[in-house]
Amino acid sequence: MEFYEKQVETENVYKGLIVNIRRDVAELQNGSRAGREVIEHPGGVSIVPLTKENKVLMVRQFRYPMEEEVLEIPAGKLEKGEDPIECAVRELSEETGCTAGRYIDLGASYPSPGFCTEIIYIYLALDLQQGKMHPDENELLSVEPVAIDELIEKIMANELPDSKSIIGIMKTKKYLEANGL
Repeated sequence: MEFYEKQVETENVYKGLIVNIRRDVAELQNGSRAGREVIEHPGGVSIVPLTKENKVLMVRQFRYPMEEEVLEIPAGKLEKGEDPIECAVRELSEETGCTAGRYIDLGASYPSPGFCTEIIYIYLALDLQQGKMHPDENELLSVEPVAIDELIEKIMANELPDSKSIIGIMKTKKYLEANGL
């Protein structure tokens, strides 16, 4: 059986700086109709910058919606029409000051597919060269190198709740194991 829903009505509810919100009516495969609320998000990237010592350059910053500091991998929002790898290069440089000799595509994730169009593209950054950080205005953060095995322990102990970081770190660990690194 193939599952699908078809948009039959849409109403734009809110147009914001980062997201737009719309209210839709969808026709389901059985012919019934259901209301859907959708947050339109341009998507983003997350990067696992891995040093030669198998430390991940994590960033710590205050996340207003969560009302707390969050330790996470570098990440950023895609600009309209921007290629995800270009965004990854830009965000890595801005948030850590690093450039990478190699990027490994670790795939993409849908953070909240029940109501949001956001897709996060995940990259592993290797062969890092340190430069100078240049975060966006009002982007206050610190960089903390943390051993990947320590991060796995934090994930399993529920001490690292950021989903993009969990996915990126776990995929990086599997990539390293699969490639004997």
